[in-house]
Amino acid sequence: MKTIIACLTMIFILQINCSAQEMPSIQTDRPDQTECPFIVPLHYFQFETGFSYEQVNSEASEVVAPTVLTRFAINNHFELRMITEYVFDKVDSKDFSGFNPIAFGFKTRLFEEKGFIPVTSFMGHIALPKAASKEFKSTYFAPDFRLTMQHTLSKRQSLSYNLGAEWDGEHADPIFVYTITTGYSFSDKIGGYVEFYGFVPQYEVPDHRFDAGVTYLITANQQLDVSGGVGLSRLSPDYFVSLGYSFRFKI
Repeated sequence: MKTIIACLTMIFILQINCSAQEMPSIQTDRPDQTECPFIVPLHYFQFETGFSYEQVNSEASEVVAPTVLTRFAINNHFELRMITEYVFDKVDSKDFSGFNPIAFGFKTRLFEEKGFIPVTSFMGHIALPKAASKEFKSTYFAPDFRLTMQHTLSKRQSLSYNLGAEWDGEHADPIFVYTITTGYSFSDKIGGYVEFYGFVPQYEVPDHRFDAGVTYLITANQQLDVSGGVGLSRLSPDYFVSLGYSFRFKI
């Protein structure tokens, strides 16, 4: 643990001192649920870490500490991705903890923004059923995919949305996913968003949610975020909150 803290501290210091005027500021897929269509810059590793708490109902809750999205660009139109999550679940006074199945994936740019055509990318992952802690292994591989799109509304405001589907590793029926969010830059450092999103099973009751959040750009290569939201459907969680730190560095 001390080694991890020392490494993160060193990266933090190096990023503060690093000159990053040569490229746009870091663009992340968090804290909202709408994945952005942008690719990590070539030769950069990007890490998006987060800690979240979700109150499912009066008898169940979940803490994710942490979730880590690792991104690396192969070229200007294609990046590789890996998602790891360590979770603490509490259900009916019983506690469970461990790693969810590790997911590997990619994102590829399809279209640049032109008129009514948004900047568009395609993203997909597959979670490995046995690459997890004992209590969290799934029976089957769990794929997911999304089309990620974004329109520029003004110099400070954008409109983004995703459409896709995912599988839970236990059932053959897909769960369709939608998101829509608008982001606004209050200054060069501070941004915010509001978002509606949901999960729509093929045969079951849908799960609709609302959330909002704020981001703070520490440097061009580092960002903090805080967010929270509520469930809008009978099967949705009561509420959830999240805190995150994202950074990138050149290799």
